[in-house]
Amino acid sequence: MTVGAVLAPVPAQAQAPAATGAPPTVEEQRLDLPVPQEILRRSGFDGVAPEFARELSGVRSYRQAERLVARESAGLWRRAVDRAQGRGPTGGDLSRDDDRPLYWARLGMTRELRGWEPEFGLSAERRAALLDRLERGSRGQDSIAYGSGTGYKKILLTGFDPFTLDQDIRISNPSGATALALDGTWVRTAAGLARIETTVFPVRWDDFAAGTVERTLRPVLPQVDLFTTVSQGRVGRIDIERFNGAWRGGFPDNEDLSRTGQVPVSDPASQPQWTTTTLPYRAIVAARTGPFPVYDHTSVTEIPAGGAGPVGREDGPTPGSAARAGGGGDYLSNEIAYRATLLRDRLGLTVPGGHVHTPVLEFGESNADPSTGAITDPEFLRNRGEIVGQVRAIVTTAVDAPTPPVP
Repeated sequence: MTVGAVLAPVPAQAQAPAATGAPPTVEEQRLDLPVPQEILRRSGFDGVAPEFARELSGVRSYRQAERLVARESAGLWRRAVDRAQGRGPTGGDLSRDDDRPLYWARLGMTRELRGWEPEFGLSAERRAALLDRLERGSRGQDSIAYGSGTGYKKILLTGFDPFTLDQDIRISNPSGATALALDGTWVRTAAGLARIETTVFPVRWDDFAAGTVERTLRPVLPQVDLFTTVSQGRVGRIDIERFNGAWRGGFPDNEDLSRTGQVPVSDPASQPQWTTTTLPYRAIVAARTGPFPVYDHTSVTEIPAGGAGPVGREDGPTPGSAARAGGGGDYLSNEIAYRATLLRDRLGLTVPGGHVHTPVLEFGESNADPSTGAITDPEFLRNRGEIVGQVRAIVTTAVDAPTPPVP
C-alpha cells in the first residue's frame, strides 16, 4: 500500500460477518433430558433460562450485555444459596439443600448465551468473556468477601458440580450442597466466631488448565485462617487427603473430555511432584464430627526414582518419585487439592489447608436404578444432610487446632 493513499470506504457486503451463536456443549445438551427438567421444575428454577433469554433479547450493546450477565449470574448464586439456607420461597417440593437446581439452571443460562445472536454482532472473544463472567458469578467465585471486621476467623471452602452424569443423570454432589449450605455463614469455635465463604468449581479439565482455581483463590488465600477444597470421594467414609500428586489420570469430565499427563501449571520448571496438606488431620480424625468415620489418608501411587512403572504406597511418596495418583486419586479432586496447596506454598503462606473427601451420596437401595428411580428419596436426603453437617463440624474443629508440621 502506498503511504498516504486515501482509502475508499469498505462496501457493506465486504465487511466481516458478525460471529454467530455456537451450538450447545455436551453438558448443555443433557438439559433436555427428563431428569434435569424435573429437577428444574420441582425447585422453581425452570424459569431461570427463559427469563434470561427474554432479557438478552432486549440487549442493544455489549456494555449492556456485560451488566445483564453480571447481575443475573450473581443473582442465580444468591438465589441458590438463599434457597439452601431457608430464605425465600422453596419454589417447589424439592429439598432446599439440593445443589442440582443451580447446576442445571446455570447450564440453561450458558446455553442461551452461547447461542445468542444480537443485532450488534458479537465476536467469539467477547462471547467467551461473557460466558466466563456468567460462570464466575453463578459459582460465587467473584463474590468471596469477609468484610473488614476483625476478631473472627475466616474459612474458605470449595465444592464441585455434579459429575458422572452419563452413569446417573440424577447425581447430586454433596460438596456443592455443602458450599451452598455454608456460604456466608458463621460458626462458633473454641476461639470465637468464624465466617465461612464458599465457591463451586466445574468438573472440566480444560477450565482447570486455564487457571480457574488459581484466579479464584489467589486473592483470597492471604486473607484466610483456613481453607479446604471438598469433593465426593469413597463410600461410607471421609478422608483427609495427606498428599496430592501432579498427575492427571484422564477419567472423562462433564464434557466427556479426557486429559492425561502432568498437571499444567505456571512455571512448570519449579513444579513439585507432590504437595502436602496442612490441615490438622490428627485433630480432625480424633474429633467427634458426625456419623461417618474420618481417616488420615496417606496412600499414593508413584513411579519411584529410577523405577519403570507405577507402585502403590500406603505411607506417602518416596523421595524423587513421580506422581501418578495422590491420596485423592488422579481426577479433578486431586487436582484442585494440588493446585490450592501449591498456590499456598508459592505464596509463602503457612495457613492450614488441604482436601476433604466426603462419602459418596447414595440413593436408597430401592431407588438405586437410574433408569427407573426417582430423583430423591429419604435415604438420599438423610445422607446429604449428614454429610453437610459433618463437613461443617470438621472445618469448625480444624480452625481451632494447631497446624501440623509438613513431612
